[in-house]
Amino acid sequence: MNIFQKVCLAFTIIGGINWGLIGLFDFNLVTFITQGENMASRVIYTLVGICAIINILIFFFRLGPCRKENEII
Repeated sequence: MNIFQKVCLAFTIIGGINWGLIGLFDFNLVTFITQGENMASRVIYTLVGICAIINILIFFFRLGPCRKENEII
């Protein structure tokens, strides 16, 4: 994994945690952090969405045929 992929994965995980908090406790972490500022919340949600799409693309395009155990890479 390169740094770009790790950053995208981190944003996606943070977004997932936020949705978990909303579902379980009706607590929106993004709204709490941005103190209700609409523009800042939209920027964060947009970044998380873009990172999620990037992670989906990485997932589908990095999947290839399985390698044999004794195959030299």
